[in-house]
Amino acid sequence: MDPYLFIIVAAVAVIVSHLFNVLAKATNIPSVLMLIALGLVLHQVLRYFGGFTPGPLFVQVLNVLGIAGLIMIVLEAALDLELTRDRRALIARSFAVAFCTLLGTTAAIAFVLYSVLVQDVFRCLVYATPLAIVSSAIVLPSVTSMQRDQREFMVYEATFSDILGIMLFYFLVDDHGDATAGQIAANVAGSVFVTVLVSLLVGIALIWVFQRIRTRVKFFLLIAVLMLLYALGKKMNLSSLLIILVFGLMVKNHGMIFRGWISRLTRSGVMHTIEKELHLITGETAFLVRTFFFLVFGLTIDVTRLADPQVLLLGGIIVVVIYAVRSVFVGVFRRSGVRTITMVAPRGLITILLAYNIPDHLRIPDRDGSILLEVILVTSVVMMVGLMTSGNKADLSVTGDPSGSLPSSSVAEEDA
Repeated sequence: MDPYLFIIVAAVAVIVSHLFNVLAKATNIPSVLMLIALGLVLHQVLRYFGGFTPGPLFVQVLNVLGIAGLIMIVLEAALDLELTRDRRALIARSFAVAFCTLLGTTAAIAFVLYSVLVQDVFRCLVYATPLAIVSSAIVLPSVTSMQRDQREFMVYEATFSDILGIMLFYFLVDDHGDATAGQIAANVAGSVFVTVLVSLLVGIALIWVFQRIRTRVKFFLLIAVLMLLYALGKKMNLSSLLIILVFGLMVKNHGMIFRGWISRLTRSGVMHTIEKELHLITGETAFLVRTFFFLVFGLTIDVTRLADPQVLLLGGIIVVVIYAVRSVFVGVFRRSGVRTITMVAPRGLITILLAYNIPDHLRIPDRDGSILLEVILVTSVVMMVGLMTSGNKADLSVTGDPSGSLPSSSVAEEDA
């Protein structure tokens, strides 16, 4: 492609994404859906005029954008999470809902796939796992209209869902050889323990170093280091997303974590500046990544495949299963806002990213993209309806805004 044409296309995409945000204020239609729809339309236009067929390059671009977006989204979420004593029960309940819903939904969707498509339990479990994960890429910018307790619950739950879902997915697709169940469990527990330990050490080292960097240009250096650590962790079969989460939590909660003699490693004023500027950088970067990710995803899907009655029926059944299972566990662990929280369960970036990384020998042929698209569209619309009818007084126009970011509790309190 002509480099100037490439720049024009990229710039127009960003401008259009912002215009979609403005349109979302008037219509309450998630701008993420608008980006996907734009990609679908472009796919048909390019196919009509030039015989466009998305090749392996598009899938690779989607994977790279998805990984970068995942890192930015988790880091952005971690910078919003305050670990205080009064939030222990909230964190425990959100973790319980994320864990139980993930396992229950995966099992239920796998059963549906086994009954309808493929008589292979393991392949069905692998394919069902991405569909069971709540997308923090859509949840985080969408829940600012919810009450504070519900909003914080959704932030924790979506973050836990991403992390647990990714761990479950790679646990299923990794080759464990002839290891017994006990050996596999021990290996997973050991991997998590090592990752947490490494995360704490790396977090302390990074915070100490970056407090002492005097140059103005340093935050993209920090993001580059985090991405390097994430990629190296994946190569070493570690739960490397925990590295990003732990680092963000350490920056946000430095006053609680760095106590006693270890407090000498931090400077309060500098840490507040780092937190504020890092939050801004991650928010802006996440906006760009989300914009191009969902646009490219729309380009890779042929919308005409949604006319397949079997796809429509199977996608509809999966959506019903998602909300049926979710309603059970949200009802068990929550006393208020059950209806709204149940409806806020969109599928998005993580679902797409993991589905496109299913090994070839475990794929369900010719079904992945169309079913994914239907589930993503329907769950996003259900979320939109849930937020619009929740009765909250806050502005709902940010629903699904890929440029939005959930304000931290301290900022929200100051604004109030």
